[in-house]
Amino acid sequence: MTKIFPHDRVNKQRKAYRQPMSQTQYIAVGFFLLIAAGTFLLMLPISSRDGQCVGFLNALFTSTSASCVTGLVIADTWSQWTLFGQLVILCLIQIGGLGFVTVGVLLSIVLRRRIGLRQRGLMQESSSALKIGGIVRLARKIIIGTAFFEGVGALLLAIRFVPQYGFFRGVYYGIFHSISAFCNAGFDLMGHQTPYNSLSAYYDDWLVNLVIMSLIVIGGIGFIVWDDLSRNGLHFRKYLLQTKIVLVMTTVLIFGGAALILLMENNNLFADMGWGARIWSSLFSSVTARTAGFNTIDSAAMTDGSKLVMLILMFIGGSPGSTAGGVKTTTMMVMLLYVRASIGRTYSTNVFGRRIEESAIGRASAIITINAALALGAAIIIMLIQPFAMGDILFETFSAISTVGISTGITRELLPVSRVIVIFLMYCGRLGSMSFALAFTQQRRMVKVQNPAEQISVG
Repeated sequence: MTKIFPHDRVNKQRKAYRQPMSQTQYIAVGFFLLIAAGTFLLMLPISSRDGQCVGFLNALFTSTSASCVTGLVIADTWSQWTLFGQLVILCLIQIGGLGFVTVGVLLSIVLRRRIGLRQRGLMQESSSALKIGGIVRLARKIIIGTAFFEGVGALLLAIRFVPQYGFFRGVYYGIFHSISAFCNAGFDLMGHQTPYNSLSAYYDDWLVNLVIMSLIVIGGIGFIVWDDLSRNGLHFRKYLLQTKIVLVMTTVLIFGGAALILLMENNNLFADMGWGARIWSSLFSSVTARTAGFNTIDSAAMTDGSKLVMLILMFIGGSPGSTAGGVKTTTMMVMLLYVRASIGRTYSTNVFGRRIEESAIGRASAIITINAALALGAAIIIMLIQPFAMGDILFETFSAISTVGISTGITRELLPVSRVIVIFLMYCGRLGSMSFALAFTQQRRMVKVQNPAEQISVG
């Protein structure tokens, strides 16, 4: 029998304590530090138009919303922040949208530094890549693609904004809104017209609608899909299973959501609009609900049916490894396919001639449960604190956990405790609720002992 001395136990405890952070923990801490840096910069008097410190909680809320590419605001971006403050917010949006790990890889490429295995692993986790091989090539493609799409978007938006606001301001507005749209952030500078009005002045403008929607969709389909499309072109059969699911779900959600909103708002917000404006507004509302946060119609004035459709779209969100939030299109598709397989008494869950792994089904169910529980739990707590309508609070909490940014207008009326709750939801939503939970448990050893099984009735 081996004898264990006290100093051996101490050494083992020290080794356990010095265990390096997991990839999930590293990303969680990175986002926390990004938010902290943004909070400090936004608290500086130079960031605020009145030359006064906006206060810690207000700065923290705005920094979290920008870093987590949400778009919920407690003060109109143009009215509250100076050019310096707006640029801070824009940097937070860009870093938060791409992920600070991707930005770090960019710096390593520029400085010609060797990208180690740990960095590659972090990049894989951050971008939701399926394998670590070719991750640096993917990072380059992400950076080049982001610069291209944001650049083209800025130029096209400048065509509309320059004649309205002058050359320098028009170009700046084009850049700001292009980055905000591509990163699915929803921050805007249209407060100089009417505060909190977002893009309502352009509800029937085909150029602004088309550019903003395109940027939202491109940023929200995921970097893995980018890579797959660039390699296989229009050959659908050659696509990865993930790409096929993302494209199908994205198409169904955009046009299905738009059709439902059009029907429900036809005699409400769309009553005095022409058919062109109705179609643009319906499509824009459906697209922006997929975690972008812009709006061209008054969300608070929508019918309850439209709000429910928007809430469902917000909850699903974009796709894995993208700038969007939500539980993700693949997660929802996996659960729907699993339900279909259960009802049809199919042995496995299949789609497009492929079988979905059991681990993916378990993870999908966990993500949906955690996100729904966080949003509903937060809504109950806020209802106990403030007497808002239940629908408005649910809209707010689901918007926060899905990093959408659309609100019925109660964000700026939230009390400090409620704001802290919303901040927590935005952070969990951007990091991923499942990833946030794993950050506390990932280094624990899995117990291989199982309890005896016993049957129970379900359903």
